[in-house]
Parts: sequence; structure tokens; C-alpha cells
Amino acid sequence: MADSGFDDDFEAEDDNLVETLADLDDELAEQRASALRAALADYDLDDEDAALLAGLESGEDGIHLLPALPVVAIVGRPNVGKSALVNRILGRREAVVEDTPGVTRDRVTYKAEWMDRKFTLVDTGGWEPDAKGIDKSVAAQAEIAIDLCDVVLFVVDAMVGATSTDEQVVKLLRKSGKPVFLVANKIDDARQEPEATALWNLGLGEPHPVSAIHGRGVADLLDEVMKVLPEISAVAKAEIGGPRRVAILGRPNVGKSSLLNKAAGEERVVVNELAGTTRDPVDEIVELGGKLWRLVDTAGIRRRVHLQQGADFYASLRTSAALEKAEVAVVVLDVSETISVQDIRIIDLVLESGRALVLAFNKWDRLNDDDLENQDRRRYLEREIEQDLAHVAWAPRVNISAKTGRHLDKLVPALETALDSWDQRVPTGKFNAFITELVAEHPHPLRGGKQPRILFATQASTRPPTFVLFTTGFLDPGYRRYIERRLREVYGFEGTPIVVNMRVREKRQR
Repeated sequence: MADSGFDDDFEAEDDNLVETLADLDDELAEQRASALRAALADYDLDDEDAALLAGLESGEDGIHLLPALPVVAIVGRPNVGKSALVNRILGRREAVVEDTPGVTRDRVTYKAEWMDRKFTLVDTGGWEPDAKGIDKSVAAQAEIAIDLCDVVLFVVDAMVGATSTDEQVVKLLRKSGKPVFLVANKIDDARQEPEATALWNLGLGEPHPVSAIHGRGVADLLDEVMKVLPEISAVAKAEIGGPRRVAILGRPNVGKSSLLNKAAGEERVVVNELAGTTRDPVDEIVELGGKLWRLVDTAGIRRRVHLQQGADFYASLRTSAALEKAEVAVVVLDVSETISVQDIRIIDLVLESGRALVLAFNKWDRLNDDDLENQDRRRYLEREIEQDLAHVAWAPRVNISAKTGRHLDKLVPALETALDSWDQRVPTGKFNAFITELVAEHPHPLRGGKQPRILFATQASTRPPTFVLFTTGFLDPGYRRYIERRLREVYGFEGTPIVVNMRVREKRQR
């Protein structure tokens, strides 16, 4: 059966679900959930299932922050084989590889694994060399990449040898104090190894001869890297306690820096009418609503990352890094302009990252006049929000003027609501009762003459709230969206994405 928009079929349905669950005895709900969990013994479960269920039995209802993965950055001038090395380490073709210097790509960070060690791999490609200032450009980009990582893989084309550009990067690497591995690439066989030896002259220690294309020497290199790679990143620590971390996102010139300056009560960030004047995120501890917050102002995300040069490309990389370190994102939208594809893309970036979300509609003071043009814009804006932002209708909205500070005080309750939702946990008994009542009122449609059943349900984690449904068959996307919508109606979850995962399990053969 196709996705039939099932989630919209019961908009006006009054099934008293909220009242039913409110009247439910907690102890009885837990007993029923235990019985459902015990019945899973009749089904084929894997190790991951067992670990999840064991965690439930030990009553781990606290919030757990996974430590930030260590970061390995790959730096080097164009066409030395950085992307080929990325693909070799990942074991799959992710980064675009072409025989052209400076071939660009959209994605810059990847999750990688070696010998049961997980880490984040940052590919610092993607910039197009400018013949006039290549040394300066490469050095600037390498500097930012080095700053954001725990270990550096510095890739040199051993068949070309060290260039003046390579020597520029070496100076930065020495200053950084970070562990550096000199990767002598394009050594395809033993006869070419003397070419790698010549790179001792760079003063970075022993060159590691590899062939990224053929895989030669890469395993040995990674073994050495693992010896110095920390278990938890020193640059992207998951902080517990302390001020909550807020990333301020938005396309260039929507007023992110003005918002930060107004919140901080002084001029902290350069504000210029020229779009994209902010390059680096600036962390600031500010007091809002009687609480301390760590605000990160990020460089505006431009339309096409893969066409960016130098500093703009790295501004986007930093934006991604800021989002990774944040707990909640404030996406700033300029109400005087049409909601753009860029705006949607930035919101989707937040959803993909699983962070809590608040939408700040800036420059609202411009819509306050009662002339016809402003009335028209207000009317069109409501229509745009309804159409383009329907998928984040659950995100708190705040109408502000970063310039004047109007309604800035409303930002704090919105942030607190979103973060509370992001941390929210539904007890297993309550969640199973919710699912049982929901299915009784609105069963899943038949698929091929069969009806998939939900055997057991639990919230596996928070930040964002992630739910797991053990089922006997695949649930239609529309039905999953319907479950999510009702979850929001009953439990709120305002300001946080919700993840609903399925585990289809078959009955054990006796």
C-alpha cells in the first residue's frame, strides 16, 4: 500500500486519548508493558535489541550524553589525494574524486570507524584555488581545520615533492601543537618509496607512504593514528551542566550578529550591511532572562557550499561544527524577505543534527507600519509559514527586532520550552499504553492482506526523543507520522524533532 496520507485522516477525531492516559494507573501501565516485553522472547532479537531492553530493565531513565567523537582533519593543497584518502578510510565512495585540482563537494564531515574506534573525519577540500593568493588561501583554510580537530593528517603528493604551499601549512602545523601525521600519498609500490623519504625535509617527522587509490599503507597509517587519538574529543567536548549552548543560524545578513550584540548588551561582533561579514563563530556567555547562556554566532550559510571559496567554505564548516556542539538552534529569518530555499535548507540541517529548534522572525519592526505594502507582506508571510514551514510547525516562533531589542525577552521562554522537550522522556508503561489505545482506535491499514502489529514500544533515548517500535511488519510512513503527531498532541514535545524507529521482528521458529 502506498503512503496514503494516513496521518491526516483523523485531524478532527476526538478519541479522548489524553483523558484516557491521564486516568491510567502508572503501576498497571508498567505491569502491562512488562508483559509485552516478556512476550518479545518469542521473537528473533539481535544484540542491539537485547542491549536496549537490558537498559530498560535496569531502569536507566537518566539523560546520557554521548561523549563527542574525536576529530581527524585531512589537510593539504589541491589534488594531492585528500578525497581519495577520505574514501579509503571510510571504505566507501563518499567524497567526489576527480583528476582536477580543487574539485569541490557538499559534504565535509563524515563518521568513520577503525578497529572498533569511532571518530569524525573532516575533509578540508572543497575550495577552488585562486592563482593569485593560493599560499595565503591554503594556509587560512588549514588553520581553521587544525583548530577544529584532535589529530591532523597532512597529505603531500610524494611524486611531486614538497611545494612552497606545503611549507606554508607546515608552519601552522608546528604552531598548533596538535599531533600531525605526514602522509606521503601516491606511493603505489615499493619502488617509489624513496620519493617519500625525501619528505623528511619538511621537519614533521617520519613520512607515512600510502596509496590512497590502491589502499597501500593506509591500514598501517590508521593503526598509528589510533595510538594518539583521544577517546573523547578535546575540541568538541559534550559539556554537561554549565550554560545551555545555543547556535544562532541563518543565511547571510538576516541579523544574527545584531541579535548576539543586543543579547550581550554591547558591540561584540562586526555588523555590516555587506552580507557574510562574519567568518568565525564567536562564543559568548550572555545573561538573558536571569540565566546564563552560551551563544554561538555563526557565519551565514551560503546557497551553494560546493561553489564557495576559501573563507566562506570554512565558515560553513564552522557552522556545522557549532551546530554539533550546540543543544538548541535559533534559526533567524528575515521577515522583510520571502522565505527562501536557503532558509529551509538551514532548518533541515538542524533537523538532521537532532538539535532543538526555535524560529526567530527578525526585522519584525519593519512590518509594524499599517501601510498597504506591509499589510501585504504580513499576509504573504503567514501563507509562506503555513506552506514552507509546515514540517516544523512544532517549533516555537518568536517575532523580534534584533536591532531595537523588541521582544528579545520572549526568546528565553522559547529556548527553555524547546530544551525541556528535547530532554523529555515518556515512561515505558505510559508509552505502551499510548500505543495500545492509539492502535485500538485507529489500527494500521491492511498491507497485502496482513496487518502489522506493534509488539512493544519504548523511548530509547532523549536529545532528541527517540522512540523504538518492535513490530511484526513494516509500518507505512503515513502511520509513523500519525503516531508522531499524536505524541506531540499528548506529550507536547514543542521545539524538538522526534525520531520514530521501527524494528521489524519475526516469530522464532520452534
